[in-house]
Amino acid sequence: MRHGKKINHLGRTSQHRQALLSNMASSLILSKRITTTLAKAKALKKYVEPLLTKSKDDTTHSRRMVFSYLQNKESVDQLFSDVAVKIASRPGGYTRIIRIGNRLGDNAEMCIMELVDYNTIYGNKSSAPAKPKTRRSRKSTGTVTNNTAPSSESASEAADETSPVTE
Repeated sequence: MRHGKKINHLGRTSQHRQALLSNMASSLILSKRITTTLAKAKALKKYVEPLLTKSKDDTTHSRRMVFSYLQNKESVDQLFSDVAVKIASRPGGYTRIIRIGNRLGDNAEMCIMELVDYNTIYGNKSSAPAKPKTRRSRKSTGTVTNNTAPSSESASEAADETSPVTE
């Protein structure tokens, strides 16, 4: 039974797992999208989402707390300057995991993990350029006979009725 065992150890020691998650979180913040295995992505989601929440308030304390997890100055600067501005109004759920199939070598389930507000492919249709709408007519391009125009006989009768009679 696995009661109370929330952490996926990923087959690594504690220090190795911390370094792995720190490097993956830095890569996710810097490049906005990474490709990894599903197990690592799920572990990374639990690791990086609290850091994204801490980045919403830009104080010295929150910067130091995030730096203690990431150990990368460039990713901390990027997180507090660019990413925090985009996620300021979002109440949670900053990352998305998209499954892309199995890896050929060992059949591991692969996925793309991305920051939700930075996607260009999936979901957000307002960021994608809109295609111009083309109008197509149902009329044929050949000669069209106009059936609504009055015939010559009815046209002469209509002219006789509307013209004043001279007698």
